[in-house]
Amino acid sequence: MTETTELIRINFAKDGGLVAGIVQDARTGQVLMLGFLNEESYRKTTETGYVTFWSRTRSKLWMKGETSGNRLRVITASTDCDNDALLFQVEVEGDGLVCHEGTVSCFTKPLTFAAARKGNQ
Repeated sequence: MTETTELIRINFAKDGGLVAGIVQDARTGQVLMLGFLNEESYRKTTETGYVTFWSRTRSKLWMKGETSGNRLRVITASTDCDNDALLFQVEVEGDGLVCHEGTVSCFTKPLTFAAARKGNQ
């Protein structure tokens, strides 16, 4: 993380102390996944250089890829205008299958909206 990043205070006061963490492949730009961070997981991410989330279901820290080997090494990180969401551009280590379903990205299920279908007729 850069010196500038450390000066920005992330707003953990909203949403029960959690902020969204969007993970994007630094090379391709593909959005890989979304997770949540609390202050502790954010601190761990800045210390290690690997994205660490807060597991809402298990109530514990979770370094993505810790067991699979598909760790997410932070290349760049930024926050949104409200400082309550994070974007991590990463290099995926391991075989590159980030999703627990065995795909590169967790975003693999297309949705269709009525308004979109109307516009295409």
